[in-house]
Amino acid sequence: MSLLERIAALEAELRTASAATAEEVERFRIALLGRNGSVTALFDAFKQVSPEEKRTLGQRLNQLKQAAQARWEELREHAAAGPATAAQAPDLTRPAAVDAAGTLHPITLVRRRIVDIFTRIGFTVSEGPEVEDDHHNFGALNFPPDHPARDMQDTFFVEVPNGTPAAEVLALRTHTSSVQVRVMEGQRPPIRTVSPGRVYRNEAISARAHCMFHQVEGLYVDRDVSFAELKSTLDHFAKAMFGPEVVIRMRPSYFPFTEPSAEVDMSCTICGGSGCTVCKHSGWVEIMGCGMVDPAVLANCGIDPEVYSGFAFGMGVERIAQLRYRVPDLRLYWENDARFLDRFSAEVFRS
Repeated sequence: MSLLERIAALEAELRTASAATAEEVERFRIALLGRNGSVTALFDAFKQVSPEEKRTLGQRLNQLKQAAQARWEELREHAAAGPATAAQAPDLTRPAAVDAAGTLHPITLVRRRIVDIFTRIGFTVSEGPEVEDDHHNFGALNFPPDHPARDMQDTFFVEVPNGTPAAEVLALRTHTSSVQVRVMEGQRPPIRTVSPGRVYRNEAISARAHCMFHQVEGLYVDRDVSFAELKSTLDHFAKAMFGPEVVIRMRPSYFPFTEPSAEVDMSCTICGGSGCTVCKHSGWVEIMGCGMVDPAVLANCGIDPEVYSGFAFGMGVERIAQLRYRVPDLRLYWENDARFLDRFSAEVFRS
């Protein structure tokens, strides 16, 4: 066999060479590149080649040696990695991996449900700025100049130059009632609207309170609006949100912008009214405040209180979500803990 044929035979052998263990790789190296290896033997035979053939065969022989060394390195790395187990081998019959779809935050889910309940009975949705002036946040809503809500312990005021008139002082809105003022100033009755949005209070963060939270406030202004309509509207909401077995009650309260005013309680959905830790063994849980719009507020917004009357209500979205999902700590809504948020992956909002 000529030297060229021996080179071609070794090239073919390299293409099919395999070694599963380090011992087999070492035997491969010795057989080809060792002192008595096949490639070494070809170099010894090359010394007997005529000068005319040395240039061509020398290049071919060097290429063979380089290929043998590269194949040895490849087999050595493969053996060092170890044999692939059945678990490591790809399963070609396995369905393609699909990224998990995201889910709505529980606050978003509840806010959308609240808004949907009221829009189904004729309420529109209105929104406004989160940084408000004194008139819309306080003045038009019948807050006197010395009302405690104007103090620094309750409100986040926006820094303004010294000497700025009180009417031009800005603050992060403390309620979405400011949106209702804007609606009444820009629209003639009948008005039927809900105002969802973020609000801010200068409060310590705890399991039951936060400095930023969400509200949905509602307003209805028309001729001959009665307290009975207010109660029936809120009873409809409670049953639509928590179930037909729920009942509500109203307790007298005070708000500067409504008269008369009331706190709305709902029969506890956890104990059915028999008493538990959630309802503090009273059988009732508070869900919102409400009342008839004070005539002074209507007048401040340019609506004749002799002709029109109205009712208003407001609820915290976190509070409703806490009752709906039995969340023990309001801070969980803000921590973005995937273990908590995964609890709502099955919740789907459909209008």
